[in-house]
Amino acid sequence: MMSERQNTVLCTFGPTSSRISAFEIHEWIHDQLRVPEKSVTIIQIDGPKGQVYIKLVEIAYVQALLQSTNGQSEYKHANGEISIVRIEMAGMSTRRVKIANLPPEIDEGILRSALSQ
Repeated sequence: MMSERQNTVLCTFGPTSSRISAFEIHEWIHDQLRVPEKSVTIIQIDGPKGQVYIKLVEIAYVQALLQSTNGQSEYKHANGEISIVRIEMAGMSTRRVKIANLPPEIDEGILRSALSQ
């Protein structure tokens, strides 16, 4: 199933970046990116991929963030290491969803219909 993320930026940390805690990410968004807390509705962290999705209340905040960062920022780790972070508008994505204990007799079309809502 495809869906487009709206008013969302994707921050991708470099492949060699050390793992960052949720608290540190919140601090970085506020201190480094200068995103006001009231403009953020959701923060989603995909640790294994080194990505952070930041959903903002309106597209104007997304545009301002992309313009102010020019699509790139830095993250300074506690040990002094600096990671380059690519910042872009989040687009279309496909997600695989696992549903536990679902009888195999359930038709895939029925599932797609139910999940599309």
